[in-house]
Amino acid sequence: MSAISAFMDSQFRHFNARETLDAAKAWKELLAGGGKMFLTMAGAMSTAELGVSLAAMIREGKVHAICCTAANLEEDLFNLFNHSEYRMAPNYRDLSPEAEKELYDQGFNRVTDTCIPEGVLRQVQRQIVELWKKALDAGAPKFPYEFAYELLDLPGVKEHYQIPAEDSWVLAAKEMGLTIYTPGWEDCTLGNIFVSEVMRGNLKSHGALKYGTEQMEHLAAWYLEMAKQKTPIGFFQIGGGIAGDFPICVVPMLIQDMELEDTPFWAYFAQIGDSTTSYGSYSGAVPNEKITWGKLDSATPRFMINSDAAIVAPLIFAYVLNR
Repeated sequence: MSAISAFMDSQFRHFNARETLDAAKAWKELLAGGGKMFLTMAGAMSTAELGVSLAAMIREGKVHAICCTAANLEEDLFNLFNHSEYRMAPNYRDLSPEAEKELYDQGFNRVTDTCIPEGVLRQVQRQIVELWKKALDAGAPKFPYEFAYELLDLPGVKEHYQIPAEDSWVLAAKEMGLTIYTPGWEDCTLGNIFVSEVMRGNLKSHGALKYGTEQMEHLAAWYLEMAKQKTPIGFFQIGGGIAGDFPICVVPMLIQDMELEDTPFWAYFAQIGDSTTSYGSYSGAVPNEKITWGKLDSATPRFMINSDAAIVAPLIFAYVLNR
C-alpha cells in the first residue's frame, strides 16, 4: 500500500476525514466492479492547479467524462500557457480596496491567493478566433472543449507551454478522448471574447458553437449507451452550481421526460464542498435531497465532505491511484 493510502487508512477515522476515506474506497469499488466515474468541477480548481493530480486520474482511466464550469476549462489552458506570469498573493485576506485596485491597474485578476494576468492566452488567442471562424464558415458548430482540443493540436503550440504537459488535466482529457461538458460557457473569459468578436463583426454570428441543450442531448446519449452496456456510472462532484446540477439532471430527464423508466440511477455520489445546508442552495443541499428529484436512489452510496476541495480532492485521487 502506498504511503498516502496507508496514512489515510490509519488516520482518517472520524467526521470529514472518515467521509473522505469512505468516498475514496467506494470509488475504487465502483471501478473494480466495471463502473465508470463522471466528475464535475465548479469553483476555481484549475487555478488551484488540481490538474497536477486530476491529470493522472484521467490518464490512468479513473475518470471517464467531465462537466465543469467554462472557467475551469479555460483556466487550465491559461495555466498551461501563462503560469510563469502569475503572481501569488499569500496575504490576500489583508488586501485593502486600494491594493486590489493596484492589482487591477497592473493587469491582474485575483482568484483568492492567485493573480492571473489580464492578457492570458494571448499567445494563442488569434488561433482560437481563427478556429471559431473556420467552424462558422463551414457550418460545423462544435462544443467548447472541441475547440480547446483543436487548439492543442495546432503546430508549434507546445512551444508555449509553461508547465509540464503532464500537469494539464485538459491535455490529459484530450489524450484519453474524454468529453468535457461546459454548461453556461458564455460565463468565462473566452466566452466574453467570443461575444466581442461577434459584436465587432469579426464573427458573422454565434453559430460556431453548439447550444447547451445539445450538450444535454450528447450526455444523455452517452449515459444511455453506458446503461445499455450495463455499466454503472458514479458522480463525483467538486463544489456545486451549474457544473453539478446540469449533468446530474440527465437521469430524471431520461426517466421523467423521455419516459425511459428503466434508466438506472447514478450508482455513486460524492460531493466536496464548503457550503453548509441552507435555504435553496444547490451547493449546500445534502445528497438525500437528490433522491426526491429522481437523481439518486435510496440505495446509492452517498458521501458529503464539508471541506476545501483543494486539500481533499488530491488525497482522494492519490488513494484511488494507490499512491
